[in-house]
Amino acid sequence: MSTGVAAGLSVRRELGTQDCGRAGPTLLVLAGIHGNEPAGVLAVQRVLAHLQQRDVELRGRVVALAGNLPALADGRRYLARDLNRGWLPAALQALHERDPASDSPEDGQQRDLLRQFERVVTTARGPVVFVDLHTSSADGPPFLCLADTIDNRDLALATGVPIILGIEETIDGASLEWFSSRGIVAIAVEGGRHQHPDTVGNHEALLWLLLDHLGMVPAAAAQPERQREHLKKATAGVPAIVEIAHRHAITPADRFAMAPGFSNFQPVQKGTLLAHDQNGEIRADYDCRMLLPLYQALGDDGYFLARPVRRFWLQVARTLRRWRLDRIVTWLPGVRRDPQDPLTILVNPIVARWFVTEIFHLLGFRKERKRGDRLAFTRRWSLPENARLSRW
Repeated sequence: MSTGVAAGLSVRRELGTQDCGRAGPTLLVLAGIHGNEPAGVLAVQRVLAHLQQRDVELRGRVVALAGNLPALADGRRYLARDLNRGWLPAALQALHERDPASDSPEDGQQRDLLRQFERVVTTARGPVVFVDLHTSSADGPPFLCLADTIDNRDLALATGVPIILGIEETIDGASLEWFSSRGIVAIAVEGGRHQHPDTVGNHEALLWLLLDHLGMVPAAAAQPERQREHLKKATAGVPAIVEIAHRHAITPADRFAMAPGFSNFQPVQKGTLLAHDQNGEIRADYDCRMLLPLYQALGDDGYFLARPVRRFWLQVARTLRRWRLDRIVTWLPGVRRDPQDPLTILVNPIVARWFVTEIFHLLGFRKERKRGDRLAFTRRWSLPENARLSRW
């Protein structure tokens, strides 16, 4: 399950579809939305080839799409803009209203991906699960990023791969947005360093575990124990769950340069030199874990800092959400529901000062934004049919 990954990959949009006509979930896999991340493409091609060559009896359907085709061919993250940052409603509306004749390379790619996403979702015969395969410019184990819904958590926890809470909410416009806003179960997978020889195998093992957990293939085909052992070795010594505490956003004008030698999940002590920019040194303000340090030319995230989360708090969150305590949180002073959006709660930080962020995170309201003198906390929702994902 180990191979090197060469830069530059020429593929078609649809990497493959496997459908035996039996009822079940649709597993939609996107790979290579960043052109310098071809490992996911190779991994899903391997899985599809195995399904087809062994004539595996499949429940539901597997659809695999390649992301940024010209960037993949060029081995670059993107050509004109980051294709994984344009999926919010306002950006999609602007794309719809713009003349295709003025499209950048990524605009054209996004139009076609939208058509493919809509086709797959509208033709699904059961729940849809979206998986976006990524790699990193730094060394480190595989991990999962997801919007904080119970259904997303359950699927991620079933893999045994470390989970990052909060990263999807700190990055605006990732492809997960399109699916999460529709209540679809969606996770992003960071498989390892771009060209590391184990990265393709990490992605492949994760895909087999998902197929097994969703009941889409017989255990003999997925070999779940073998996949778990592979990923257990790859993630040894890593916290099972961490939460984003800080995102260091950058622009070209910052002249940002990451300090060398960091890897994903590396412990960082307060005061550690993290990077330099035009203003000088950047040091850690507290003890934490490093995530996604930037060691490539393109990108608008210098690094993320994270803190471990005890599983106890996941159970607390599950209980609070089961009891629907979000319905009474608006009884607190300085807290009210957004009249235009039932999934958003507005908070006056002067009145509601104590543990506001912690409380709303437990209730699933993780997307935090300033709105005038208020804080707006928004949560994701999940389609009722997603409950069937554990029963196929």
